[in-house]
Amino acid sequence: MNRDKQKGVALALALLLLLILSVIAVSLMFLSQTETWASMNYKLICQARDAAESGINAAANYLMYSYTPPATAGADPLSGYNNNTSPVQYPAGNTRLHDVVLATSNSHQSSNYPLSSAVSAFSAAAQGTLTAGSTTLNYSSYAKLLSQRQVLPYGTTTYQTVQTWQITSDGTTNGVRSALEEVSAILEKQVTPVFVYAAFATANGCGALNFGGGGGTASYDSANLTLSGGVPVLVNGGGNVGTNGNLAENGNPTTINGSLFTPRTGVGTCTSGNVTAWTNSSGHVTGGLIELPQQVVYPNPQPPTPAPPTTSQTLNNSAGDCAGVAGCTYGTGPAPGGNGCPSGDFCLAPGSCPPTAGGNGLVGNLTIKGTVHLSGGCYNVNSLTENAHGQLTIDTGPVVVNIAGAGQSTPLDLTGNGLINNVGFNASMLQILYAGTGAINIKGGANAVGVLYAPNATLSFNSAGGNWYGAVITGSMSDLGHAQIDYDMNLQRQDVTVSAWMLDSFTWKKN
Repeated sequence: MNRDKQKGVALALALLLLLILSVIAVSLMFLSQTETWASMNYKLICQARDAAESGINAAANYLMYSYTPPATAGADPLSGYNNNTSPVQYPAGNTRLHDVVLATSNSHQSSNYPLSSAVSAFSAAAQGTLTAGSTTLNYSSYAKLLSQRQVLPYGTTTYQTVQTWQITSDGTTNGVRSALEEVSAILEKQVTPVFVYAAFATANGCGALNFGGGGGTASYDSANLTLSGGVPVLVNGGGNVGTNGNLAENGNPTTINGSLFTPRTGVGTCTSGNVTAWTNSSGHVTGGLIELPQQVVYPNPQPPTPAPPTTSQTLNNSAGDCAGVAGCTYGTGPAPGGNGCPSGDFCLAPGSCPPTAGGNGLVGNLTIKGTVHLSGGCYNVNSLTENAHGQLTIDTGPVVVNIAGAGQSTPLDLTGNGLINNVGFNASMLQILYAGTGAINIKGGANAVGVLYAPNATLSFNSAGGNWYGAVITGSMSDLGHAQIDYDMNLQRQDVTVSAWMLDSFTWKKN
């Protein structure tokens, strides 16, 4: 073997290993640098997105709390817009398409809005800077009006302009390395039916809804009415109930023929520290539990204006009882020869909606001991009590009774000889509204038909086997007297309310 030919092999192997190690070291350095850059890019993207979301919130806050939408009249009339398209166009009737846009001064969109004050205020509110460590973040936004219309919310006399906006915001980071993110969201108010439940209790504690003694719910549809024995044929379904708190149900056959809607969860014992959705000893909810995403807020009805008197007034059995009661007539029989009011009964003339000061429809603390007839129109009443053989009869509708309740712990008590609604079984023909926190007592019956809107009151049904045809919205409700609430499905096609602002439908885009 010639060893001279093997000289230098160790050196070659060493150099080869050094080369391999150098390549590995360089690769690790590049990998480390790539990971660092990737982490930095992710950080910058997140910061830019946070900045863009800040722009969304800044624009939304302006639109929700500082911006005044167009109205019927004034400096920004609705008639100036084309509200029949989406997005909304301005000016109305222009042959060119001009979306309604509010934009900041450094946005890539231009404002198209008739009021320069709104343009300036939006620009100031919807752009700005943030600091994240040593990095400066910028955001700028614009808002496009997708839809708008006027709605009269139930229980009020003032129209609202209901809008939907699409807000888009760009977020950027400053520095040697920069990032740009675009975020879009929808800011909207929704128009929904007021009476979508047979009963809803706004209270959020235990027993906000309390059914027992065989009470419950069912449904019918006054727009497609089928009668049997003079009363609607009921459906064992559709009688949904809702509450921000807990449903307590006991007694057999206490049955909710529908679903329970509540933001609460769980079935079982309810305590102040653990408000469950449903406390059940022997009742039934045929449609099960449906969890609401948040508590439901019903706006207070506007208080009666002008305020009704607070004097005590009693309608018993004589013509003299009408003294001091606006629009009161004591009946002497039908024409000819009579005054059109049934003999021995009382008839109250309605006022306009809302009534005018000193006109008909303004009633004090009225106690009914005879039969009192109401006809279509508005009545502003401080309190209404029906006892003994008293009976309240609705002859034509819709009748709207606004309860003021000044100084009264029980502003409404209909537990005498009952309520008779002669205008079919359309529950909207009798509407009782009350904004206060007092107690309300109601007795059901074969023709007790109407809706009660009292989102802060405490309601008790005092009826053995009587029905209430329509719907109720109260602060809390107790039905322990075998009364049944039969929901009129036709209410879903009638009166509406406007939700609070909602910010939803977020999308993100890297630019």
